[in-house]
Amino acid sequence: MVNRKILMIGSAATITVLVAGTVFLTQTRAGDDFAQCTNSAVSGGMDSFGTDFTLTRDDGERVTAADVFTKPSLLYFGYTFCPDICPLDTARNADAADLLRQQGQDVQTVFVTVDPSRDTPQVLAGYTEMFSDQMIGLTGSEEEIAAVNKGWRNYFKLQNEDDPEYYLVDHMTNTYLVMPGNKTVEFFNRDASAEDVAESVGCFIDASA
Repeated sequence: MVNRKILMIGSAATITVLVAGTVFLTQTRAGDDFAQCTNSAVSGGMDSFGTDFTLTRDDGERVTAADVFTKPSLLYFGYTFCPDICPLDTARNADAADLLRQQGQDVQTVFVTVDPSRDTPQVLAGYTEMFSDQMIGLTGSEEEIAAVNKGWRNYFKLQNEDDPEYYLVDHMTNTYLVMPGNKTVEFFNRDASAEDVAESVGCFIDASA
């Protein structure tokens, strides 16, 4: 009788824990408007990406994160002297944005340099225009660029010890989806096609409506 009573109490406690856990998970998911769109899982969650900043736009104007992220944005960190990876990724992002605009979605692409000493506003303007007239290029001081890269957990390292002019830069190649209000909700690796990126971004835009 005692063992049976203990078993019943234990079963009741287990059921209570399971119900509480289910309610917690349901409430957590219900509070996430983008749950059905999210494919990426990162330590600290997507809220751990991003930071406020003041940088120099490719037209020479100083702008803040609030000035830049007024619409869904595909954010990429690269540099104009990059021989192959950056042009391919930047073209992919521009193509994805074009696909979304054809569907009536208002999106933009943002290119932040990891090489501010060579990527002046004028250099960035010429670079971004090759891909899209709606792409924003951003540069700044070495300290500003380091801070914004840190905010998006983006690693980069200049290989300029031996050649201070024609050097390369090691850097990560993720593209981040930043919603208005400087809220990072997703990232894409370079294997994702323009169609894949456009479909995912479209889901986030629809979910935010």
